[in-house]
Amino acid sequence: MDACHVAKPGLAGFAPRHCMKCLGLIGGIGWESTALYYRLINQTVREHYGSLYSARLILNSLEFQRLDTLVKENRWNDAGAVLAEAAATLETAGAEAVVVCSNLMHYVAEHVEAAVDIPVLHVGDAILKELRAARVNRVGLIGTRFTLEHDFLFERPAAAAGAGRRRLPVEVVTPAPADFAELDRIIYAELCQGEVRESSRATLLRLTKDLRARGAQAIVLGSSELALLLKPDDFTQPLFDSTELHAVAAARWAMDDGKKPRRTR
Repeated sequence: MDACHVAKPGLAGFAPRHCMKCLGLIGGIGWESTALYYRLINQTVREHYGSLYSARLILNSLEFQRLDTLVKENRWNDAGAVLAEAAATLETAGAEAVVVCSNLMHYVAEHVEAAVDIPVLHVGDAILKELRAARVNRVGLIGTRFTLEHDFLFERPAAAAGAGRRRLPVEVVTPAPADFAELDRIIYAELCQGEVRESSRATLLRLTKDLRARGAQAIVLGSSELALLLKPDDFTQPLFDSTELHAVAAARWAMDDGKKPRRTR
């Protein structure tokens, strides 16, 4: 029986007004960004339905140190196996879609998709939807070194451009390679440790100013923790926070009574 229609003692004939699908969150990578996802998803549900409504969520919070070690050792297959197992656990627990609460770990999204029979709501889909709505085709991307050096954030949802080839649906401008190490330090040594420093905020503002000077029509924050430093009010140009876009898109999917999105294995 569907969970939305389970009879409750003393509530004969009661039919809930809203029926949300259950989201399975893979979190703990790190937990600060997972807390942002939890808050944003629930805020979106409450703003939509009002009153005391909140989201139906199952959280599988991973041990970040283990994953960080695998990433630093370039053991991506092992990291993918960890997330795949986490996703399968969520599906068994009743989740109807998986949300990976990390930009970086979307590099192994295909591992996750292969492990479950429910949709994996990809952060790239959420970002691209908003970029297209704003008619942005040249974006400045800020994130970890790995995210900046690889195209997985936008490439995965892109349409095939020919046999064995893929194209990016937007032109991506990144900071100078000399700045990558400092971005990693800010994200891993500060933000992932819960530290928010004004000096690091100034660094990011400098980088975004340079990206705009190089033709970026908007800035995409491609790391979940960066929203702790930068806000839309900091810019005259659009700022797209991947965490917020991903979380809000997941909440809207959960509230939608329509069909589930088609799997894209």
